[in-house]
Amino acid sequence: MSLAESCGAKIHFNHRVHQVDIDTNEIQFDVESKDEKQTYANHDLLIGADGAFSALRNAYVKKDRYNYSQHYIGHGYKELVIPPDENGDFSIKKEALHIWPRRNFMLIALPNTDRSFTCTLFLPFEGDESFEQLKTPADVRRFFEIHFPDTLSLIPNLETDFFQNPTSSLVTVRCFPWIHEDKNLLIGDAAHAIVPFYGQGMNAGFEDCRILAELLDETENPDWHELLKKYQHKRKINGDAVADLALQNFIEMRDKVADPEFLRRKFIEKELGKLFPEIFNSVYEMVSFSHTSYSEAIRSQHAQDILLEKVMQAGDFQTNLNNPSFQESLKNWMQEYHKAIKNIQASL
Repeated sequence: MSLAESCGAKIHFNHRVHQVDIDTNEIQFDVESKDEKQTYANHDLLIGADGAFSALRNAYVKKDRYNYSQHYIGHGYKELVIPPDENGDFSIKKEALHIWPRRNFMLIALPNTDRSFTCTLFLPFEGDESFEQLKTPADVRRFFEIHFPDTLSLIPNLETDFFQNPTSSLVTVRCFPWIHEDKNLLIGDAAHAIVPFYGQGMNAGFEDCRILAELLDETENPDWHELLKKYQHKRKINGDAVADLALQNFIEMRDKVADPEFLRRKFIEKELGKLFPEIFNSVYEMVSFSHTSYSEAIRSQHAQDILLEKVMQAGDFQTNLNNPSFQESLKNWMQEYHKAIKNIQASL
């Protein structure tokens, strides 16, 4: 915020958008300290970076032929805390994302700078094993004794945290268009709110900013109508792709990471990346550790499935690496994969 102000931005605190006129860019705010609505007008361009329940997008929804959907998954989440140990250090390994997968639900833990961990329980809202069944401290204690017994010594305030912290829902938002003429546009969660299972929500918003900035840098006096259309064309396909990737990764995290065959596949993915760094990069690493577009990453999944099925059906990967016949087959499979990826890139 300080950097924004140093560049000329003016920040208004305690203002909640009440209504937006997308044809005039007039905005009405509910202001915490005032009874009447505060109105701001005469904006050349309005950017709605106002989150999953965007007021600007709500104004779009009221227009004719606007496509909008929101989908809540059947799971919610609740945050718990693993505090530092008695010496003030991390209680468990800090260089890791800790996952307790239990098929239809899971617990995860991520390290914080104060040496605590934020734990998140992802659990169905209703059903036999769900939030609706955990009504008392004894219910919560019994549930963790059954499903997460090794965490009980790590979460000393389990029952207190459980009932003090809210149970929150998880939504995916899809909409189109993201722009209105040359007047306003949606960006970040306002355009493509996603579930958190790939850790890409903020990154996807930052990438929107980067693409928009690059388009602005291409011309000194932009035609705003054409520029916003280019922004929408570049980002809509990727907003949809990252939403699908995030939903897919929930299944991997809660279910597949407990499957030995899945872990074997992940090991082979890592080794192929080392052996063929110019050709192969797993979908996970494309998404998390590269600038590969989300749309290219999700379309690469099928090609990687074909490649890895061939490698895994051939037997033990490490043993096969010493087999000249397998080496030749692997070389051919990698060439086929590389061709498939090039075709995907050309089609985007």
